[in-house]
Amino acid sequence: MIDPVIFSFKLFNFEIVLRWYGVLVMLGAVAGAIWAEREIKRRGENGEVIWDAMVLVLPIGILGARLWYVVNSIFSGTTYYLDNPIKILYVWEGGLHFFGGLLFGGLALIFFLQKNGMDIWLFLDALAPATLLGQAIARPANFINQELYGQPTQLPWGIPIDASHRLAQYADMVQFPVETTRFHPTFAYEMILNFLIVLFLLWLSRRYEENMKPGMLFSIWLLLAGLSRAFIEFFRPDQARIGDTFISYTMAVSFGMAIVGAIMLLVRL
Repeated sequence: MIDPVIFSFKLFNFEIVLRWYGVLVMLGAVAGAIWAEREIKRRGENGEVIWDAMVLVLPIGILGARLWYVVNSIFSGTTYYLDNPIKILYVWEGGLHFFGGLLFGGLALIFFLQKNGMDIWLFLDALAPATLLGQAIARPANFINQELYGQPTQLPWGIPIDASHRLAQYADMVQFPVETTRFHPTFAYEMILNFLIVLFLLWLSRRYEENMKPGMLFSIWLLLAGLSRAFIEFFRPDQARIGDTFISYTMAVSFGMAIVGAIMLLVRL
């Protein structure tokens, strides 16, 4: 497996650590911003504004992503963050949830756009594919951290997971031997779906550009991103379920996201 730490060194009494997780998340954010900048320029607005917005949106988005991840972990029955509350601050060790970043970052972006008198729909249409692109680029970090995997599988693309990174239900090394047990790489499934949606939205925005009203691309993004994440949730045994059902909280939010997107699309047709 790949070491999550790229390098580390001591600086006075501080240890400086560079992790793959942080590098890939930032790489995804920068790639998404570059995409959005070019798309905004193509639509006739000042794309460089996106970098000013990132100063506000990125930290708030990361905060929201972390809080959602921690709350979701607690709902799943994990007491790790309750027993070690200081670990909530250790974002570099992994643990960001897309929906939290989307919600908090989205609200911060809308606030920024309204404050500066900018076209909200234009920016949302331009940014929609960029968010999935950034998320897809950052997904390999989950493989390096051995997290966000699914149930055991016999499929040839199943991945090994070390004993120290196993979920409680797969910790029995007799039933699930480290040498032979493989798991669904759900992060890879989501990464592939994200890239496919980005390509589809790109094609759609070019092929039917003259016929698409403001907000339509964003609505389609909501619909497709919601459905794809709901599908992924069927492979996520680590997610908190609603009562005794098979439906996780994230799955419910994903379906809600898709429904909102469908309604918005119908309204804007």
